Amino acid sequence: MRNITSLELVKEMKIGWNLGDTLDATGKKGLACEISWGNPTTSKSMFDMVKKAGFNTSRIPVTWDKHMKDAPDYEIDAEWMNRAQEIVDYSISNDMFTIIDLHHESWHTPTYDNLDKAKYRLSKVWGQIAERFADYDERLIFDGMNEPRMVGTPFEWNGGNSEGWDVLNKLNEVFIETIRNGRGNNKLRHLLIPTYAASTEKIALEGFVMPKNADDKVMVSVHAYTPYEFALKAGKTSEWSRLNAKDTSPIDDLMKNLNDTFLSKGFPVILGEFGARDKENIDSRVEWAIYYVSKAKQMGIPCIWWDNGCFEGKGERFGLLDRNMLNWRYPQIIEALMDGLR
Repeated sequence: MRNITSLELVKEMKIGWNLGDTLDATGKKGLACEISWGNPTTSKSMFDMVKKAGFNTSRIPVTWDKHMKDAPDYEIDAEWMNRAQEIVDYSISNDMFTIIDLHHESWHTPTYDNLDKAKYRLSKVWGQIAERFADYDERLIFDGMNEPRMVGTPFEWNGGNSEGWDVLNKLNEVFIETIRNGRGNNKLRHLLIPTYAASTEKIALEGFVMPKNADDKVMVSVHAYTPYEFALKAGKTSEWSRLNAKDTSPIDDLMKNLNDTFLSKGFPVILGEFGARDKENIDSRVEWAIYYVSKAKQMGIPCIWWDNGCFEGKGERFGLLDRNMLNWRYPQIIEALMDGLR
């Protein structure tokens, strides 16, 4: 385990790939969850392809809620923990930086009424994960919570409110404390803590407070499908051009806000999820990918593409790697992502 700062670590992280809709899927019970949202069983060959394409970072979203016993211990099922570790090892064996998180969890809703329960359960769950991975080196990174927010309220996706920010800041502190109290390399483990809903809305950034117990191995996690109308929202906005200031300014503003809020203060940032959904617009997506990644690189922010394996239908088609055929469905986008690093 190298004793390096997160500022030094992010300089080594180039660009990343999410194993989306897989260990975070919740459609069945037990190990069958992994394939319950339509993706095949994960194999090492998939990670071999990701590494060969030029990615040196992976993010492995994991939902733990369906795979643990009740209070007070919240013991994680051994078979699920073992499977998560097996997939982590696929990535680590390719010498990739590897991020695991808590994904699609509803029990850590950031409200005052839920604060004590969430703090207790967060420490129990992350305590077990930290123990299992205590001997892994700095390539393994823990991401405390994925998009924690007040689900079903007017504050879910608008950047939050004072209650949500305050509770989340307290939960981030508990997460750091839990990992640092673990054994082995967890004393030096690099950690990601989110803004409210991992949002880059200005009020969410302003509501974020770096915990008092944060050290030089703590980074900020945000997600940004920017501009929203092009990258994420369903509808007719499918064209994007770097020659159009209306198209480029949301990305420019995003990077400026992240710099002003975090980077200028010495806080590293990782864009844990980004991407542009397929709207039958490959040329625009390619141009967008080059611009987005190049702007993030200028700021020193690694970006991790949200690949949910989806290519068909009317849903959020962010798929790049065809995991059944083991080929890249859109090699032009892979090339664009790598071009953005140059």
